Amino acid sequence: MTKDMQDESEIFRGTTTGSTRLRDARSVRGTPKAGMPAFVLGEELADIADTEPRIVVATADLASANRTNDFRERHPDRFVNFSIAEKNMITAAAGMASTGLIPYVATFASFAAILGAEAIRTDCAYPKMKVRVIGSHSGMSMGFYGSSHHALEDLGMLRCMADLTVVCATDANHLRAILRASVDHPGAMYIRLGRGRDPVVYDQVPEIEFGRAIRLREGNDLTIITCGSQVRASLDAAEILSQTGVTVRVVDMFTIDRIDTEEIRAAAQETGKILTVEEHNITGGLGSAVADVLVHLPRIAFRKHGVPDKYVEVGPPASLYAHYRLDASGIAAVAQEFMAS
Repeated sequence: MTKDMQDESEIFRGTTTGSTRLRDARSVRGTPKAGMPAFVLGEELADIADTEPRIVVATADLASANRTNDFRERHPDRFVNFSIAEKNMITAAAGMASTGLIPYVATFASFAAILGAEAIRTDCAYPKMKVRVIGSHSGMSMGFYGSSHHALEDLGMLRCMADLTVVCATDANHLRAILRASVDHPGAMYIRLGRGRDPVVYDQVPEIEFGRAIRLREGNDLTIITCGSQVRASLDAAEILSQTGVTVRVVDMFTIDRIDTEEIRAAAQETGKILTVEEHNITGGLGSAVADVLVHLPRIAFRKHGVPDKYVEVGPPASLYAHYRLDASGIAAVAQEFMAS
């Protein structure tokens, strides 16, 4: 890892020691590719498009920020920039899908999911169009940019839409797996990404199936069910807890809708305690999806952990994760409180 990448890791994930700086000069549009090691979106789509002529990619003036410019360089005739017309982009993508193309349309999650919700529902999900809406920079990872750019409601808004598959990418290799599996997946999809600086969870591209969670760590005392940016932090929290003799199962519930009910049932029966952890409002997201399954089972100890039902503060992302106890030490502390209660 280079010095620049270590510095950015401190700002965005709080993974290095030392004081966190209160400025974000390198978070602007056009961050070098080397500074976003997990952002392989354009590169992977270009690789898939080499042998799949149906793939087209569009963005809304964010080709550098979401790295779809890597696709544009290799397949310029299959790339469209819609400028800042996100809803039009999603509707146009539905039109492309109606002709047999498979469009991947990418912008910030706040614009893709929240601004574009009606177009996703009416133009993509309802007619079962194979549109893949990609929301990057999700959660509060756009810390300095404020609530207009935060996406802490997207999972809750979209998981209740019929015929829409909602998934969260964990890291670069997991994103590659999701993109590859998405090509032949029926109907519309929402793919939630972080900000491209996501720490490694999967050392290689995993075999995945939408609707089937990945159990990353075994444990008997507690299950943490998590997704996306919180998977690495939850694994690290489980390691902290192991030093106190507590064994924690960690599950990457990357498909929010269609959620893996069998994995939730197994966690309830085998550990008796479930803590959900998400970079999302605790109302409506992953925790609520898990609760929808648990309500039909014998009662167990359950707690949702995420962002409180309020608009978050503005500041460096790493400071926000620490403030809302969504870093490893914070999650471990929440888990200890939960088990003690």
